Amino acid sequence: MKSCIKIAVLGYGYWGPNLVRNFRNLDNCKVECVIDNRKERLEIAKNLYPDIQISTDVYSVIQNQNIDAFVIATPVSTHFEFALNALKNKKHVLIEKPMVSSVKEAEILIEAAIANKSVLMIDHTYIYTGSVGKIHELINNNTLGTLKYFDSTRINLGLFQPDINVLWDLAPHDISILLHIFKEKPFSVNATGISHTGNGIENIAYMTLNYSSGFIAHFNCSWTSPVKLRFILIGGDKKMLLFNDLEPTEKIKIYDTGYTYNTDDERKKILVDYRAGDIYIPKVENNEALSNMAKDFINAIIKGKQPESDMYLGLEVVKILEAAGQSLKNRGKEINL
Repeated sequence: MKSCIKIAVLGYGYWGPNLVRNFRNLDNCKVECVIDNRKERLEIAKNLYPDIQISTDVYSVIQNQNIDAFVIATPVSTHFEFALNALKNKKHVLIEKPMVSSVKEAEILIEAAIANKSVLMIDHTYIYTGSVGKIHELINNNTLGTLKYFDSTRINLGLFQPDINVLWDLAPHDISILLHIFKEKPFSVNATGISHTGNGIENIAYMTLNYSSGFIAHFNCSWTSPVKLRFILIGGDKKMLLFNDLEPTEKIKIYDTGYTYNTDDERKKILVDYRAGDIYIPKVENNEALSNMAKDFINAIIKGKQPESDMYLGLEVVKILEAAGQSLKNRGKEINL
């Protein structure tokens, strides 16, 4: 296997520049080409990186045998076609979240990756953050005890997407975090939402994942909030945790808070005792998650292993989103996964 992986980045809009910058900072890869159908965006890339080739022709670059890997940062509706062509040309592929628009498309890509012995990875950046790494560690150490709930809020004003609803846009972040830190799989999903723009694309939505153990996960997503909020509450039977991604330093707080209960059969009531203890703020590694993600992709190619955010994680996220979409269109009907 090559010691230096040559990559092409497709899409130089919002996220593409971040990908190019991080891959260029790695010693074991080289960004050979940036592809975009907007010449003004290519000019920006060329001015910043004169040594990089630029192109508007996706398929000629895919067929270029000098390119080892393809990084796709384009609208979700284009992911499947570009990724499938790249895999069939024996390229390794990294796709921005969400992976594709349907479970069927995800399964076809996985089959193509296996057939061509290619790494297929999804950029679920959050699982590479120091914060999520610390949360994972705390859960594995049983600091929180048996988990009872996961409650995420990801809301802000904009950016309205033209091809996907707010769940497909925002929820993949928190779904990927949940699937990374909590291994039990949900058995069903309920989702409700509304479109205020008349195009049928929901700009506010609420999703609930149901589990056989009694654990529950809830997601609040909106493009129409007057404030930007990015937080997750995780409750265990020992302690509870708050992850506030917008907090500059104290991103994680652990609350020695909980409750116990018993049943008074005579009065037919549930008696609850509450406990409120100290708040603990653990040290979180401060690193650029996107850099860790890029390293994982390149190392997976060089060492021939599955990356942390692999194609199967991408498939599970799409399964949940697709089922949530069915529930949305049926006024919150429970959809089995």
